[in-house]
Amino acid sequence: MEWFIAPDYWTSRLVFQRALAGVYLVAFLTAALQFRALIGERGMLPVPRFVERVPFKAAPSLFQLRYSDRFFAGCAWSGCAVSAALLAGLDSVVPLWGAMLLWLIPWVLYLSIVNVGQTWYSFGWESLLLEVGFLAVFLGNDEVAPPIVVLFLLRWILFRVEFGAGLIKMRGDACWRKLTCLEYHHETQPMPGPLSWFFHHLPRPLHRVEVAANHITQLVVPVLLFTPQPIATAAASLMIVTQLWLVLSGNFSWLNWITIVLALSAVRFPSDPPAVPDAPLWYEVVVLAVAALLLCLSYHPVANMISRRQVMNRSFDPLHLVNTYGAFGSVSRIRYEVVIEGTADDVPRADSDWREYEFKGKPGDPRHWPRQFAPYHLRLDWLMWFAALSPAYAGSWFGALVERLLENDRDTLKLLRRSPFPPDEPPRYIRARLFLYRYTTWRELRETGACWERTYVREYLPPTRLAGVTQRL
Repeated sequence: MEWFIAPDYWTSRLVFQRALAGVYLVAFLTAALQFRALIGERGMLPVPRFVERVPFKAAPSLFQLRYSDRFFAGCAWSGCAVSAALLAGLDSVVPLWGAMLLWLIPWVLYLSIVNVGQTWYSFGWESLLLEVGFLAVFLGNDEVAPPIVVLFLLRWILFRVEFGAGLIKMRGDACWRKLTCLEYHHETQPMPGPLSWFFHHLPRPLHRVEVAANHITQLVVPVLLFTPQPIATAAASLMIVTQLWLVLSGNFSWLNWITIVLALSAVRFPSDPPAVPDAPLWYEVVVLAVAALLLCLSYHPVANMISRRQVMNRSFDPLHLVNTYGAFGSVSRIRYEVVIEGTADDVPRADSDWREYEFKGKPGDPRHWPRQFAPYHLRLDWLMWFAALSPAYAGSWFGALVERLLENDRDTLKLLRRSPFPPDEPPRYIRARLFLYRYTTWRELRETGACWERTYVREYLPPTRLAGVTQRL
């Protein structure tokens, strides 16, 4: 069937597949390096405890069948290996069915991780990677031209990502409608990047231009994805430029990068596709059946998107096949941070030798300039931002974090930038305090060298020793 294929998108598919494999590689590497402290057998939210109370049908996962830290590590590093092979182009040198199986492996492995990841894996970009990764299974390889149906479905995801995010902003915080949200956002976003301080200090009129451009990109441009070329390419290119602006201004894990990957699938690159035989009948049947399934499953995301009670980042099926997205429906005006400190003193007092734990990404020492970590995802740092918003967000894991710090747990300390205590001399007490953070001015930066100024607000967790963690949290 000639209508089934789109040979002009041969290069677009190649670029999309290699870029997606790169995102998969980062996701699996993040899981492999962080899981023991977060969801391992001695983690803050252990997988064995989770699978005891959640049935397989509610959270399909290989780890529902068997779990050990060694097995999880094997799956995560296997995901890295397969992703690297796909990045190198292994799917191009195997039969069509073999390429489909190769793309299915990282999807199954990452679905297994997300479905037992609990709070640590509750972000929208997890579902987005799974939804895009599932479609990649059916995009084909060098034996067939790209199926136009799959390309359409990739644009459908991109439309929902951008249009849904635009709607949640217009329906949410009034500052989006007043064009003032970016006067606060660069300072209060979950994890600032190395350039966020400078973005925050842009002139206010330019902040208004940023917001207006965002509305155009998310509410108008997505419709153009379904227009003929070269308009669709221009629309996708504009989205890519917008996402690169966001990459420069913050640390949003791979959210911006997976959106860029999606947009690349809509860009028609100049190409001279090779002559290939018609797609096998079995392949056409499978692709059309999957497309019909995904369109049917799109009912709930669309209903949510047009609802006045629109919610952000929700999956409507346990396989994360079709999801709803959105970000920053509300923007914080001020920034709070939880600062964790420990002391080796036998009796904790206000004048004790309290030493601060330093995190890799979240603000701490006012003189420590933020670093660029995205697309790598610092999961603990992100959850610490939520913990500062309200202790309710940290109720399931913060007590376990304190306990691990009191034990000088090696895997937990690997998640931090620096522990103030030697490995064999854990603190006797841990406390947490809430601070108000704000960016310094240009003058303050020159005089002090600090990019942040912080003010003590209140006690977040009173001094707690190992035996008292359970009682206090």
